[in-house]
Amino acid sequence: MAALSDLLPAAAVRLDVRAADWQEAIRTAGGLLVDADATTDAYTVEMLRNVEENGPYLVIAPGFALAHARPSPAVLRTALSWVRLAEPVEFGHESNDPVRLVVALAARDSAAHTDAMAALARLLADPATTRALREAPGPEDLRRILAGDESEPTAPVDAADAGDVTDAGNTAVAGEGREAEADERRPGAGRAVHKILTVCGNGVGTSLFLKHTLEQVLDRWGWARHVTVEATDTISTKGKAAEAVAILTSREIARTLGDVGVPVRVVEDFTSRTEADRVLRDTYDV
Repeated sequence: MAALSDLLPAAAVRLDVRAADWQEAIRTAGGLLVDADATTDAYTVEMLRNVEENGPYLVIAPGFALAHARPSPAVLRTALSWVRLAEPVEFGHESNDPVRLVVALAARDSAAHTDAMAALARLLADPATTRALREAPGPEDLRRILAGDESEPTAPVDAADAGDVTDAGNTAVAGEGREAEADERRPGAGRAVHKILTVCGNGVGTSLFLKHTLEQVLDRWGWARHVTVEATDTISTKGKAAEAVAILTSREIARTLGDVGVPVRVVEDFTSRTEADRVLRDTYDV
């Protein structure tokens, strides 16, 4: 699968761009995908429509929006574009506005960019890296930072070090002894493997981000063998809900889903291991 830096050519990076509103910010990111021969103009329209129809759920962390739409004929190849705004803009998100970083994702299918999303989730969970990305003087500098860690998870950090893209929620995911407590409550033999669904409008972008953050916490707990996480879309969720012990998603998507027969947990910051840890503990009562 493609690595993060492979999907983001230097020509698809624009730094310190001025945008009047969220629509202009997405149009800028979409235009970079068109210029990179990754999409047609129709895909930019689809990204805008996604926000208009589903709300600002794609603002998945403080200051960070992952713009995307469903795979479609408008996507010529899987790619990313990266827009750092000179001044942040409002998307209408209840807790994560204003947005300064807009990353646009064009996916040919639901699998080609999985590794890249995992790498980006890890990088944005690290405050030192988010500071470096925020301050990178040029596209090549930014790409070097992104290429710096595409395989190894980042270590937990102190809240005092948090940057303004992921904010101060990315503290160490569990205090001393809490992993042992969680281990005692892990799913038992009665249901050997539990499934958690992470859900977004399209199943290829923000839900993958949350999936990877949850998996980092499950690995920390030693529960990876007992709980699987599947990223999916709103349409597929209703058919898959019966297989799951819980659904984790944004506030906007939770409203869209309504009652699906299993608990639906809202996550505000999809890059925060601390919040993922808290929501998982609430789900399993540990």
